[in-house]
Amino acid sequence: MIRVTPIACLSDNYAYVVACTDTGEGAIVDASEARPVLTGLLSLPRVVVGQIWSTHHHPDHVGGNEEVAGALGGASIFGHESDRGRIPGQTKYLREGDQFKLGELSVRALHIPGHTTGAVAYVVSGPGATADVVETVVFTGDTMFLAGCGRLFEGTPEMMHESLRKLAELPLDTRVYCGHEYTLQNLKFAVHCEPSNADVAARLSWAEGERAAGRPTVPGTIGDELKTNPFLRCHSPELRERLNIPEAVDDATALGAVRAAKDTFR
Repeated sequence: MIRVTPIACLSDNYAYVVACTDTGEGAIVDASEARPVLTGLLSLPRVVVGQIWSTHHHPDHVGGNEEVAGALGGASIFGHESDRGRIPGQTKYLREGDQFKLGELSVRALHIPGHTTGAVAYVVSGPGATADVVETVVFTGDTMFLAGCGRLFEGTPEMMHESLRKLAELPLDTRVYCGHEYTLQNLKFAVHCEPSNADVAARLSWAEGERAAGRPTVPGTIGDELKTNPFLRCHSPELRERLNIPEAVDDATALGAVRAAKDTFR
């Protein structure tokens, strides 16, 4: 079984502890700062962490890598091979489709450029996963947010479109753990894009309640994203009309226009 524990870091970041409940082996996803991560581990005494998974090189995701690894007596630090020299303490250099184990859990790396060119997602599947029973989670960093996507700092709309397509092909009940608590603002933009989308309205109402109660909105699911994420809905006639995107342009070009609109949305 997979257990995921979110840890709030900085102003709105999430680090995560993912653990195999059968063996107690664990990994930290995006050790953005050391103190909250190490404090969070104290509440998980049966989890033994030997891996740190970095989704991309930005300091708010890797700033605690070396201090956390040192406090743990050494830990392997994973990231994409193209981020060599940009991720502090990196020891493992991943390529698209690389697989490794965390206890009894299977982990697969997906290269998902767009926000950065070296962004990588970690897809984790439990040992009981079959065609009928799916236990899968994905850590998407700043490429896919709940109801959103990251800014295109290093990549292109075409890269982001392909990366989101790749994530959207995961099983619908895959749980999505992203890098920031941006869900409310993302859903407000989604309502702006598709005011008649009842799924968006319902999800916004739910997210407002969660945040008012002090609870995180993570995780979502791939199914949620397909219904409510504007960056996965660039084909929507209503979205295109609202954002003045011509019907004839392809979805990757439309995504660039949606991203530009989100960059200035208030």
